[in-house]
Amino acid sequence: MPKLKTRKAAAKRFRVTGSGKIRRRKAFKNHMLEHKNSSRRRRLSQLALVNERDEANVRLMLPYL
Repeated sequence: MPKLKTRKAAAKRFRVTGSGKIRRRKAFKNHMLEHKNSSRRRRLSQLALVNERDEANVRLMLPYL
């Protein structure tokens, strides 16, 4: 059986937790941060879990996760 290729863009964006769930970064924390209040910026800094409906697609992109 041939080796499967990993989508490198997805490999840079997703990590797996110890229980097997997939974590992601939150959006809207790249630029124009001065008009976002500090609590919003702090909340956007935290990692989030990938939704269970999207998890199958992420696992297809990362076969060796």
